[in-house]
Amino acid sequence: MKKIIVTLIALITFIVGSMLYACQFKETAPVKKPNILFCLADDATWKHMSAYGTDWIATPAFDKVADQGLLFSNAYTPNAKCGPSRSIILTGRNTWQLEEAANHLAYFPTKFKTYHEALSEKGYHVGYTGKGWAPGTALNEDGSKRELLVKAYNNMKTEPPTTGISNIDYVANFKSFLDQKTSDEPFCFWYGGHEPHRSYEYGTGVRLGNKTLAQLNSVFPYWPQSDVVKNDVLDYAYELEYFDKQLGGMLAILEERGELENTIIVVTSDNGMPFPRVKGLSYEHSNHLPLAIMWKNGIKNPGRTIEDYVSFIDFAATFLDITGYDAKALGMHPIQGKSLKPIFNSDKEDVIEPEQDYTLLGQERHDVGRPNDVGYPIRGIVKDGFLYLINYENDRWPAGNPETGYTNTDGSPTKTEILELNRSGINHEYWKLNFGKHTKEELYRVSTDENCLYNLAENEELQNIKGELKHILESELKTQQDPRIFGNGAVFDQYPPDRNAHFYERYMNGEDVKAGWINDSDFEKKMN
Repeated sequence: MKKIIVTLIALITFIVGSMLYACQFKETAPVKKPNILFCLADDATWKHMSAYGTDWIATPAFDKVADQGLLFSNAYTPNAKCGPSRSIILTGRNTWQLEEAANHLAYFPTKFKTYHEALSEKGYHVGYTGKGWAPGTALNEDGSKRELLVKAYNNMKTEPPTTGISNIDYVANFKSFLDQKTSDEPFCFWYGGHEPHRSYEYGTGVRLGNKTLAQLNSVFPYWPQSDVVKNDVLDYAYELEYFDKQLGGMLAILEERGELENTIIVVTSDNGMPFPRVKGLSYEHSNHLPLAIMWKNGIKNPGRTIEDYVSFIDFAATFLDITGYDAKALGMHPIQGKSLKPIFNSDKEDVIEPEQDYTLLGQERHDVGRPNDVGYPIRGIVKDGFLYLINYENDRWPAGNPETGYTNTDGSPTKTEILELNRSGINHEYWKLNFGKHTKEELYRVSTDENCLYNLAENEELQNIKGELKHILESELKTQQDPRIFGNGAVFDQYPPDRNAHFYERYMNGEDVKAGWINDSDFEKKMN
């Protein structure tokens, strides 16, 4: 009996010891780092994903990401133009902290390292398909071409359904990218759709997208309520649905390969839709963007809607946080944004971090076309249902000079109709709303006036609110060392564009200069 007891004790000791060893091994075993799939539509306003309730656009892939992850109701880019918005995403810094990269058509400063470059140095398999950081020029110190997203995967082509849609096979290129990584290598991939950027084939929304004009009861009230404009909007919708279809293909590939659970998937847009008074300005439809994030291994209680203000400066901070890296240790400049990980870890809806109850906006030079290549500097803040803007040089034309075609607004049927209505004397109001000059200060109650039609900056009852917003904005800009707030804003005008320099002077001197994104009919006779 004694021998049996001794043997049992020895056996129990062995089993317990083995379990403790196994537990210790499990605790010290390395955790696989999450993959990152960042998906960026080119020019899409927030409310036009069907998850937000729009019924004339179907975006099932975006909706799936939102349903199985989080849907954000208050996501903003600080700068509503392609190049600057993408610079902000890649660095986690606000536009006024990026020197030349604050501008569109910029030379990207060599001093700023992107999170793509940093993760590549840490063993991530990194690349992109479609549109990366653009438009602009990025060079290394020795003058050689620099790829801010490390490596392009654009060799795989497809037959696009229209001439306005890219022939890049986004899904096939994503598959090629995954095929080239080792089995245990985490990846960081950027899907930069060229859609729904212009140009469009007019009428494709109806002809190919099975849409009807009757689906659109109205368009934004600062445009004519015409069939021309409605067709233009439906063509945009068709291209946005094409972007979403490619996203769906990528989600399917991840699921097939067993990578879906450990991949954080972020879907958004770089700026608002490519229409007058939206893209290139700083209104609600310009900067307020769609955002859905899915991460099966990292988000508690999926299916929530989040009301917290989220800025594009937060993406880089989030990616570094979830991968376990520090910006300084990676050689990046300090990141201004905050990680969204606390929101992922919460099980609450609506507002998770009430102390962050505002977000900042700002722009400098977008497209060329003004005298001396100057920009249209704006700083702004969104807080408590209000949008407050300061137009520092409001004697300038916000959408670009009329005589050079309002270059900060893409050419389109909608733009043409508004200009023709103004020239013919039929309607001047649409032109004023879309192309006219602005007051020094603007204040909108976007909670009830998302179209930003009623400027309340001079409303006596709102002076305290305006004053508070201005104080928060200027205090933040000082803390973040914005040259504009210290009276040195002209430095942004002095950075040369990477193309079309002195466009205004050359055109006014009779040179046949072209801007490929506007129409010949956009150019006006000189206007005061």
